[in-house]
Amino acid sequence: MSYNILVVDDSKSMRMVIRKTLEISGFRIGEYLEASNGREALDLMEGKWIDLILSDIHMPVMDGFEFIKSLKSKRPNSDIPVVFITTEGNEDRLKDLMDGGASGYIRKPFRPEEILALLSRVMGEIDVAERLENSPEGRDF
Repeated sequence: MSYNILVVDDSKSMRMVIRKTLEISGFRIGEYLEASNGREALDLMEGKWIDLILSDIHMPVMDGFEFIKSLKSKRPNSDIPVVFITTEGNEDRLKDLMDGGASGYIRKPFRPEEILALLSRVMGEIDVAERLENSPEGRDF
């Protein structure tokens, strides 16, 4: 199964890193969408089927806290898993995200194995190590 993924981050280079990491790790991507902030992401989602959202917290216009609050208050989008990829170090703020409906978070910088393991868990998949070993690059990113 492949997943339609929305990556929300104000850094274009970080969005490219995330995409490349997912591709190399063997995470199956269907449609790959990008937005530079939460407001843009919500607008982009209109009429789209999204299986998974990866989002930064600190963004202009609408940050990750406002984004998840708005997302989780609306059907049918309220059930979409949201994983934050962030530099946020404040444990209370991260707890607030989890309490607000986040499915998990990873701190930047991240290792490909970390992101693959978390996303596979969030999406209910197993055998992450085997899939990573069988990727063209193996574990050598």
